[in-house]
Amino acid sequence: MDDTPKHAFLQRPPVILGIESSCDESAAALYGASGLMAHALYSQVDLHAGYGGVVPELASRDHIRKLLPLIERVRAEAGDPALTGIAYTRGPGLIGALLVGASVSAGLGMSLGVPVLGVHHMEGHLLSPLLEADPPAFPYVALLVSGGHTLLVAVEGLGRYRTLGRSLDDAVGEAFDKTAKILGLGYPGGPALAALAADGDPRAYDFPRPMRARPGLDFSFSGLKTAVMLTVKHSERSPAVDADIAASFQQAVVDTLVAKCARAIRATGIERLVVAGGVGANAALRAALARRAARDGFTVHFPRQAFCTDNAAMIALTGYLRRGDFRPGIAPAEAVARWPLEDLRPPEAAPIAYDRAGTAESF
Repeated sequence: MDDTPKHAFLQRPPVILGIESSCDESAAALYGASGLMAHALYSQVDLHAGYGGVVPELASRDHIRKLLPLIERVRAEAGDPALTGIAYTRGPGLIGALLVGASVSAGLGMSLGVPVLGVHHMEGHLLSPLLEADPPAFPYVALLVSGGHTLLVAVEGLGRYRTLGRSLDDAVGEAFDKTAKILGLGYPGGPALAALAADGDPRAYDFPRPMRARPGLDFSFSGLKTAVMLTVKHSERSPAVDADIAASFQQAVVDTLVAKCARAIRATGIERLVVAGGVGANAALRAALARRAARDGFTVHFPRQAFCTDNAAMIALTGYLRRGDFRPGIAPAEAVARWPLEDLRPPEAAPIAYDRAGTAESF
């Protein structure tokens, strides 16, 4: 009979390898008791640019080529520490891309004799501000804005998430990308549109602020996208006109997001706001939220821009915080394209934590 304690593999200072492959970024990172040890990312933007969007089959094939070199790179940069676990993005995302990361993680875990844990991509985003030197305390309200998701979430603790509002149609990142396509901008559309908007007048066009006057915390961006399409159709196009349309669209999005965030702060009584996801890197949104926070008396926290978009640092961090969920033995290569955030729970076991000297302390 094996008398080895269930969590014996956690009885040494933890070092978690994180692997991200949910869409068009391949990434690896190491997180330990002293914090983030190393991280590396490869973006597939150039690969997909000619197609105007992500091609799932090409994304999966490129993850196969890039993940192992990225893993070797971060392990070398961190001094090749002994791993105690591997965390990978189990979902949601593109199923083929997810399966690459899951298979690499399962195979690596089996070869190294360390446990493997599939973690939730959106949980990683929600926890990404904890990578910073001055992280927010629980609870906080999180605005998660990315290409596929627009959510307002009350983050009450690890694994304790309450969705306050969501987009009823397009996510805000999709609205940016589709508007950029209407204007004939390149891929990825969001950054290209934001760059064009910097040269425009945000008051030139009075685009709708969808659902801002309606009670509740849900979003809708399809009507705004249609308003832009009709404006472009009936305008005499020029670089200046396009810049004004881009700036006015961006301002409508920013006004809507800021209003909903302020409403969520009032509704919950929580005085900390976190902004995560790729759209969280938008400079106009950051500036507007900072102004509203100063006016209304709440604090706003942003992960650094490198950790707004998909990355493995947030996956390694999530694995580190959930290390009580690791189980010994050979792990299956599991991936799910859809995974409701509400299905998550706090870790099943409270793991041992370590200070910077490697001394055990309570978690």
